[in-house]
Amino acid sequence: MKKVFLMLAAVLVSMSAMAQVQFGVKAGFDMTNFWGSDTKHGMQPNYQIGALMEYKFNDKFALGPEVVFAAQGGKFNHQTFNVNYINVPVMVKFYVNPDVSIDLGPQLGINVYSKVTAGSGNTKTTADWKDGTKAVDLGIGIGASYNLAEHAKLQARYTLGVTNVYDGNADCKNGNIQIAFAWMF
Repeated sequence: MKKVFLMLAAVLVSMSAMAQVQFGVKAGFDMTNFWGSDTKHGMQPNYQIGALMEYKFNDKFALGPEVVFAAQGGKFNHQTFNVNYINVPVMVKFYVNPDVSIDLGPQLGINVYSKVTAGSGNTKTTADWKDGTKAVDLGIGIGASYNLAEHAKLQARYTLGVTNVYDGNADCKNGNIQIAFAWMF
């Protein structure tokens, strides 16, 4: 197992030395909600943090996979729904110029935490909601990236959920507006 890990690390380091591959870390602010015909949830401020890679095929096209922990959810009356995911978006990037790309691609989310909090003020009750939510979430992301400097990148993205969050027949999907800062190595 150690040999496989060392060989994989050597391949990744040699790929990044070719300057076509960059690795980085990112953190960002999200506004999340649930959308669908069976829901009327309001926006909820949240966050994301994770790692990313970018492989440039040429001056115009790149592939940008990420692994991100994302707090998501929505608010409805006096209830707050928190569904946290390990998201894996794979963005196809089209560079309109050397510093700006238009990004589009699928996202797979693995549900790692689901809670609902009801009430207001000092009378709040929190309950586990994992049994009421699906383990996997699929979405489509569209956005843009801007290279601020040699190692700094700003991202803006909207991810539209295409699968229901709840178990059962309710039409309720994730929506996520993201603004993130990335530092590339």
